[in-house]
Amino acid sequence: MVDPSVRPKRRADAERSIARIVSAARALLSSDPTAKTDDIAKAAGVGRMTLYGHFGTRAELVEAAFMDALKAGDETLSAIDLAGNAREAMTRLLASSWQIVAESAALLAAAEEVLPPGRIRQLHEKPVQRMTELIRRGQDQGHFRTDLPTSWLVSVVQYILHGAAAELRAGRLAPHDAAEVVTKSVLSVLAG
Repeated sequence: MVDPSVRPKRRADAERSIARIVSAARALLSSDPTAKTDDIAKAAGVGRMTLYGHFGTRAELVEAAFMDALKAGDETLSAIDLAGNAREAMTRLLASSWQIVAESAALLAAAEEVLPPGRIRQLHEKPVQRMTELIRRGQDQGHFRTDLPTSWLVSVVQYILHGAAAELRAGRLAPHDAAEVVTKSVLSVLAG
């Protein structure tokens, strides 16, 4: 019979091991979307067997790291006050959104290599819903255009955010200018 006092300790150890692996994967894949699982295991301080004991495939590991980044991003974005004037709320949301997108662009590239597009869309449902609701509210308030589908406007905002991240990585956009450039671009599109 298994000693019940030992089981929780092993479970806690496994949880800590998983957390270290996911954290290492997130860090390495955020700088290099082609990072090898061996490098991730080494960075996490675990062996390959331990890593594969928790994540059977690289795709599972990438998805866990991507989900961790999305969860952290959602915690940040959920703390933003989106009440009141939708145009002002959009400015507040974009100030944080572009940084999250910029920080996770390489991780997204890693996810796109191993996950089906439908899964990536599914994992992005919460941020997309937040943006959709804000744009609709802005349309109702008369701040945002209504001549284009809301889904299209959400997609354009996402393209601008990802474009800013790419420009930042390429050195064509200075970090201190990014929030203003993103905000002006998005608001000009939304205002029509």
